[in-house]
Amino acid sequence: MKRYDLVVVGSGAGLVVLETALAQGLSCALVEKAKFGGTCLTRGCIPSKMLVFPADLIRETQQSNRVGLKFASPEVDWTMISDRMWQKINYSRQIQDGMKSIRNLDVFVGTGRFTGTRSMEVVDQENKVVAEFESERFVLAPGARTFIPPIAGIESADILTTESFFGDKYPKKPWKSLIIVGAGAIGAEFAHIFSAFGTRVTLVEMKSRILATEEEEIGLFVQEQYKSLGIEVLTHHQAISVEKGSDSKVLVLEDSYSGQRSSIQAEEILIASGLKSNADTLQLEKAGVTVDARGWIETDDYLSTSAPNIFAIGDVNGIYQFRHKANYEAEILVKNLFGSRKVSANYNSVPWAVFTWPQVAHVGLTEREAQNRGYKVWVGRNHYSDVAAGSAMGYDSESLDNGFVKIIVNEDKKILGAHIVGPHAAILVQPFVYLMNSGYQCRPEESEHRNLFMRKTNVVLKDACKQMGTIKPVLDSMVIHPSLSELTAWALAGMMWERA
Repeated sequence: MKRYDLVVVGSGAGLVVLETALAQGLSCALVEKAKFGGTCLTRGCIPSKMLVFPADLIRETQQSNRVGLKFASPEVDWTMISDRMWQKINYSRQIQDGMKSIRNLDVFVGTGRFTGTRSMEVVDQENKVVAEFESERFVLAPGARTFIPPIAGIESADILTTESFFGDKYPKKPWKSLIIVGAGAIGAEFAHIFSAFGTRVTLVEMKSRILATEEEEIGLFVQEQYKSLGIEVLTHHQAISVEKGSDSKVLVLEDSYSGQRSSIQAEEILIASGLKSNADTLQLEKAGVTVDARGWIETDDYLSTSAPNIFAIGDVNGIYQFRHKANYEAEILVKNLFGSRKVSANYNSVPWAVFTWPQVAHVGLTEREAQNRGYKVWVGRNHYSDVAAGSAMGYDSESLDNGFVKIIVNEDKKILGAHIVGPHAAILVQPFVYLMNSGYQCRPEESEHRNLFMRKTNVVLKDACKQMGTIKPVLDSMVIHPSLSELTAWALAGMMWERA
């Protein structure tokens, strides 16, 4: 049985670790059961943004009359929009071909599952074993998949998930009507996309409001905007059963307050009710790797699992489901596996954006979360109409879509959270990510002797924390992916240093 130095399961962020191992001359294997490149490239944030941007342009033309411009209704070339999207997804083929030509790397297409603490087999779609091997270390990055709620009749109703949407069920043209079950980030983005393209969208959410992880006032603000966009929102409604007809599908709902049942009908139904860990495909019990009650792999601060030679990054460990978070963990793991000292992962300033309409961005704690943790908080707010640039964009105090920023700080003026709803939210929030991350660059426990020295000699803070004012907080921060903030951040990351 062949033995490797490192095996990586999953070809998304796991490739960051794999590339470093290969550069050091290690013998490696890569296991991937789906399209190469991971969720973000093949059925997530990148292809969805290829649909979001034209949807944004449609919304902008619809609202341009407030600045003195009038446009005819846009003519949608769905074929061109779709072709641009598929070009991105199909880049996975180049990744796969490139991986197969790398020296010291074996590529296995199939599902990897443990047969022991240091052994694994790979099975194909027919559950036939196609490879068996051993490895000194394993990096698990197999991602997650759509969580399918217990809805009666769902298996025979041929409903949509993001896996099938960015696959064999991609529509030849926008549907006339669409029901989306789940109003988190994925559901909200798809609601924006298809409503902009003329689809009648109904958004179903079992919780009391949409975008439940956001500031409550932001979720409510977006929900009000949806009304003006023609998106019907049904909160505190649970999907009970679904039935497929000849040309439509009927979803039965139950009001969680009154218990009354009703039915809605649409051409198609998309399930966007959350994610489920792919850890259940790995036979982790045979490797001694523990998972939590929901099936996410448990990892420590250094991304180690309960098995000393096995590590986990990305969606599969359940700590936020964003590609930029997975990339961050991959970089941390590279340092821990191949660096001179171990580094712990820090999740205090994890940013994200919801590319719906209006756009939403978030980093840190909500006001309620901060209060629940015992902080005494101060809150700053500002609306787009309160600044000249917002006025130039056509916002005034009476505008129903007058978005805003909400900043939360504690009594020491430390930033606890930043939340934005409105145009360019993903870009506007990024500086706060850098500011928050810079606060973790010099930790008290790492510089106690410096603090004592400062008190005795009155040395200024920048002398004790050399990275303040440098690019280090930027390089060490997560940058929302995909967003234009990456344009500047990766310019620094790719900087070439020359000797003076």
